Amino acid sequence: MIEPPPPHAEAVGLPWDIEVDDAVEVLADARRTYGDTFTVHSGDDTYLFTFSPIGVASFYDLPEESASKGVADFLMLRRKLPDEIFLGRRTLPHDLFTRSSTAGYLAHLDDALDATFVELGPSGEVDLFALGRRIGQRVGLASWGGPGAGEGERFHRLASAFEVLDASDAFVHPDAMAAVAASNKAEERAALEVVIDEIGTAIDALGDTDDDDGHGLFRSIVEAWADEPAPIAVRGAALDVALAHIASMSNLVAALGWFLVDLLEHPGLMAEVRSGAREPTERAALESVRLAQRSIISRHVLQPVLLDVGETVYRVGSGVTIATLLPLTNVEVPGYDEFRPERWQGRRLADVSDLGARELVTTFGHGSHLCPAQPFALAAMVRTAFRLLDTYHLEPGWSVRPTPVRTQIGGVARSAEPCTVRYVLRH
Repeated sequence: MIEPPPPHAEAVGLPWDIEVDDAVEVLADARRTYGDTFTVHSGDDTYLFTFSPIGVASFYDLPEESASKGVADFLMLRRKLPDEIFLGRRTLPHDLFTRSSTAGYLAHLDDALDATFVELGPSGEVDLFALGRRIGQRVGLASWGGPGAGEGERFHRLASAFEVLDASDAFVHPDAMAAVAASNKAEERAALEVVIDEIGTAIDALGDTDDDDGHGLFRSIVEAWADEPAPIAVRGAALDVALAHIASMSNLVAALGWFLVDLLEHPGLMAEVRSGAREPTERAALESVRLAQRSIISRHVLQPVLLDVGETVYRVGSGVTIATLLPLTNVEVPGYDEFRPERWQGRRLADVSDLGARELVTTFGHGSHLCPAQPFALAAMVRTAFRLLDTYHLEPGWSVRPTPVRTQIGGVARSAEPCTVRYVLRH
């Protein structure tokens, strides 16, 4: 399958298949033992990991039609989600984030923040990551869930269903996926039926609205199914909405949580943010995303490819998954384990001369796989920080910095501990 055969990491597996205490550290240990390129057999799968500068650059240059990120993501997420969420979609998540769509999403964000501040009241305590999830649920459902999806009882029912359908469990809690498989995804399938029922109600309500009602994106999703009989059209549109919501929000809200943690731990920066300084705020958001990355970035090989890792060029056959791991590459260069927002100029690193390849440090991806939601994600993080810090005085409830979930291998880190803050109105 791979020629010439690379070093093989014996007795190393991934947390979907064996019990692993710390998924990132297991692979870091393997790298120290076997070098920058090695294979791992886990379950029925073969992974070829690469970490050298030339190897990582070559990895990002692999053509999607031969070594597919989309297929690799599907194979990971299907451990949690029913296959029908992925099959036959007519509106894909990357279709949602055009340059012109950000303004509409930010209007929904302002509405979501207004509703969240009402829920919070003048003072109290809240977990930052739970707060981020609540805001993200409201923004997403208001943007593409149709009339009533972002408020009231329909919002609460949909939000509860999407908590069950949280695809990030596939990589945040990979150790739990055996139980999901054993149940034939029973809870997930039941939650999906709730989503389909609620979106059907929203489709019925769409006829009572006009074209300038803020539901243009939802209307376009529904219209994509207009050539089908009603039951098929409703289910198809609902599954499009489900995939859009699942794929778009979970990493954003985790990134927002770490961003707020970092601001609270840097009072000088927090004062700049409170003053409304956009540029340093966006730089800090990028730095928070970089340091919070716990992503395994994968390409599933569909037809043989060549992977140049520097000292060797490997011919990699179909069925192998080629991968690298951001929590290792993002911090391995001296100084990159520190929070330093000034290293960013715009949305790029100001100086990459100390990196063997610019691809070694990643926030939203590189090249053709740069995340299309990056402009919205950064704008949402910046605006949320502005409004939250302008509205409330926050004090952290932790004495030691929160740490990631140790079994997590994918996406932006989730916190293993509660991240409670005390808040009180500033005005």
